[in-house]
Amino acid sequence: MESRIYLRAFEPDDYKTSIRWRKDDQIWDMLGGAKYFVSEAYEKKWIEDTIFNSKEIRLAICLKEDDKYIGNAYITNIDMINRTGISHVLIGEKSYWGKGYAGEALKMLLDYVFNERGLHRIMALVLESNIQSVKMLVKLGYRQEGVLRHSVYKNGRYNNQVILSILKEDFDMVEG
Repeated sequence: MESRIYLRAFEPDDYKTSIRWRKDDQIWDMLGGAKYFVSEAYEKKWIEDTIFNSKEIRLAICLKEDDKYIGNAYITNIDMINRTGISHVLIGEKSYWGKGYAGEALKMLLDYVFNERGLHRIMALVLESNIQSVKMLVKLGYRQEGVLRHSVYKNGRYNNQVILSILKEDFDMVEG
């Protein structure tokens, strides 16, 4: 299947889009972190800092048809000794939810980190209530390793996180 998207480095003006996503409670509810309030200046600096951070891979997800910026895909906590990292993916434009863009972007990112950057194991932490994300990760070849009980305090209660990981050989089997 021809890809509908491409990944690119962040550009300075991307904050004008991503700030809307940060202000959206429905998006915050799916993320592992606590909600915090962000000014445009903060978001602009975050994008600028991301552009110049060579220790992590943080990319924008864009549509091929019109170059629209619709989400983010990251590998953070990269450890080159153990060849590991943590994956994150977010489709911020809600009209594109549930259409396979997150899985497509993460698959591209995994191909890059396994086959170009030499990583071996990628982990993901997902709120247990985010069933769609867990299903998407499993479809890509991630395996559930366990549950972090009450690891995130959010919306006045403790939430569990599911721990999943994918090894290069798992990815190669799904790809093959």
